[in-house]
Amino acid sequence: MKIVVGLSGGVDSSVAAYLLQKQGHEVVALFMRNWNDASVTLEDECPWIEDSNDALMVAQKLGIPYQVIDMSELYKEKIVDYMFDEYKRGRTPNPDVLCNREVKFDVFMKTALSLGAEKVATGHYARVNSTFDENGKEIYHLLAGADNNKDQSYFLCQLNQEQLSKSLFPIGELTKPEVREIAREMGLVTADKKDSQGLCFIGKVSLPTFLQQQLEPKEGDIVEIFKDFEAFRRETPVFSSKLEELQFLSDKTKYEKSDGKMIGKHQGAHYFTIGQSKGLGIGGHAESCFILSRDMETNTIFVGEGKNFPGLFRKALKIENSEVHWVREDLRLQNGESMKVKARIRYRQPLEEATLYQFEEGFYIEFECPQSAIAEGQFAAWYDGEELLGSGVIS
Repeated sequence: MKIVVGLSGGVDSSVAAYLLQKQGHEVVALFMRNWNDASVTLEDECPWIEDSNDALMVAQKLGIPYQVIDMSELYKEKIVDYMFDEYKRGRTPNPDVLCNREVKFDVFMKTALSLGAEKVATGHYARVNSTFDENGKEIYHLLAGADNNKDQSYFLCQLNQEQLSKSLFPIGELTKPEVREIAREMGLVTADKKDSQGLCFIGKVSLPTFLQQQLEPKEGDIVEIFKDFEAFRRETPVFSSKLEELQFLSDKTKYEKSDGKMIGKHQGAHYFTIGQSKGLGIGGHAESCFILSRDMETNTIFVGEGKNFPGLFRKALKIENSEVHWVREDLRLQNGESMKVKARIRYRQPLEEATLYQFEEGFYIEFECPQSAIAEGQFAAWYDGEELLGSGVIS
């Protein structure tokens, strides 16, 4: 089988290529040149050139064809511009999820298939298998990676059946230490290379520095809300329907400057996200202060002291129907239906017991336990055991 591997210059994709070659497949390495702005990288070297050189050395070591495709303009249009727009709106985007949906498993995959490949492989810690339904239709299942510490199924939560049918994740059954050991045994240049800590499309970059380069600073107030705030003491009303209850539980608390005390200044609400505690420059508190809310119109940040501050928690969230995506389309809920699942609202968060509800008015996730720092723009993903069933953008 001819397989194109997205060789990124890291150890994971390098070992993925080696494993496929060992299995007897015809392997071709394709390196994506991503969008890069040298003015915001943390180090002097150009990350994509370094990664490209490493990928080339791996391809030469394995004796497989190597090609670079320039996707910088596409990244700029599909990911970078989207990201700035989301931050301006006071939302917290996840560029890695978008990168997989819009670039790696869309345009990149189409390019690979046009080169005669039957499948496309990446170095993701995830697994895919398939079964047949009673009508003989093949159903693809996106499963968590075997390494709980590195599971990246969340980043693939927007993929569809067609994309999964063409995808391979050769290292999905391995742990990170096992992957590094294979790379060392093979003498691959990437064996001990550090994992990229930057954004998916820029490399080694500081997000605050990056945003400050692109979004104008704008001074605003930091207002502290206290635990005796009246909204935290309100009694839960009696509801006439489940929908009414979910609307109440998912509703975000609205704060006014008069509800608290002004304790500092910031340089732009669009630089921050819900639940953030670092970079606020607030002193004089026994515990760290966490961002509860951002008012983009007045450029005000509202904070509360302590990680257990009541304003940080909500028991439910809403997703607009247009933003609901099912990896398993055959399991899509109809209006009035519900489903017990496990869900997460950010990468690396432990899976939480939850129930999905589909209504004509919107899609809701109700958690068994209140969740901290539910941020608009992030992706909520839901699972049945190890299988990721679907996801959606938190509204």
